[in-house]
Amino acid sequence: MKRNLLLTPGPTQVPPSICEVLGKPIIHHRTPQFQDYLKEAVEGLKYVFQTKNDVYVIASSGTGAMEASVCSFLSPGDKAITVEGGKFGERWTELCEAYGIETTVVDVEWGHSVDPVVIKKLLDENKDIKAVYVTLTETSTGVTADIEALGKVIKETDAILVVDAVSGLGVTDLQVDNWSVDAVASGSHKGLMLPPGVAFVSVSDKAAALMESSKCSSYYFDLKKYKKAAEKTDTPFTPAIGIVIALTESLRLIKEDGIENLFKHYERLAKATRAAAKALGLSLFADDSCISNALTAINVPDSVDGGKLVKLMRDTYGITMAGGQAQLKGKIVRIAHMGCLDEYDMLTGIACLEKALNESGYDFTLGSGVASAQAVFNS
Repeated sequence: MKRNLLLTPGPTQVPPSICEVLGKPIIHHRTPQFQDYLKEAVEGLKYVFQTKNDVYVIASSGTGAMEASVCSFLSPGDKAITVEGGKFGERWTELCEAYGIETTVVDVEWGHSVDPVVIKKLLDENKDIKAVYVTLTETSTGVTADIEALGKVIKETDAILVVDAVSGLGVTDLQVDNWSVDAVASGSHKGLMLPPGVAFVSVSDKAAALMESSKCSSYYFDLKKYKKAAEKTDTPFTPAIGIVIALTESLRLIKEDGIENLFKHYERLAKATRAAAKALGLSLFADDSCISNALTAINVPDSVDGGKLVKLMRDTYGITMAGGQAQLKGKIVRIAHMGCLDEYDMLTGIACLEKALNESGYDFTLGSGVASAQAVFNS
């Protein structure tokens, strides 16, 4: 039987215990029973966000949380910095432009991370900038930004730091309070091991002050509505009931393992995957100084079509990895390490990658990637 293993940067594998919760009969959301689940979920999210700030729950994809983080803090004509270095950094710019925000784009070479010195210079020269939008884990390139360093720069200004952690939350360390992060947008279907459908936004006091003066026109994504509802342990609109209830199980599993232990676990999976790629004679796309532990972007040999490689693995062997996006289409493959994956899943994926590369005519020593990954796991 062909298996179905997701090694993609979202959606990720859903553990059996969470599938069991998702299969339970639905309950009504305007009840004390659901309020108990919602309260438990929000408290658990604060643990994962590493924050004491408010966290709001939205029925949407992660992009909905990103949109709420633009339209709820700024007004048309306000100025913001958006950091682009991949497809999801570009999304910040697109969202700002959709709401009439005057955007200064920091164009970072794909595979690299933004230099905090560049952000400091822009903020020093433009005192009226109200927000800086950046991506924690740029899954199109396999890069992780230095949020701690950015927080040190931005906290000394009137601007807020807003982070897209849709792919990084629970996988890569993000100390929201300690690193002076004002707002974080995330979603359910990555490190939290759930189906898509629920998004989250954390809001600091500094961001909340901007929220009160925002004049962008949005009905559904206006966080003021979510703040008001949260005061009564409620949501302003119908929530994704089943996923919110399953979220409590996901957060239970995360707390059981310990968030710091999970960060080490994903780092170990990433190191093994990187070692395997290098043993196969393949290079990594992201610069070593900012390489992500959430996923590994691997350059495909010139003789191999990356799109066909991904298709072969998925359709023939049931192992789903991601291909490249935009100018990287057909040129890289992306192997995720997030969610409920373990070393055996990574070894299966690496073995399948070897098989597919061999069938694609690439010359290498069969088994070398698996052996190198095993060496990391056994060290």
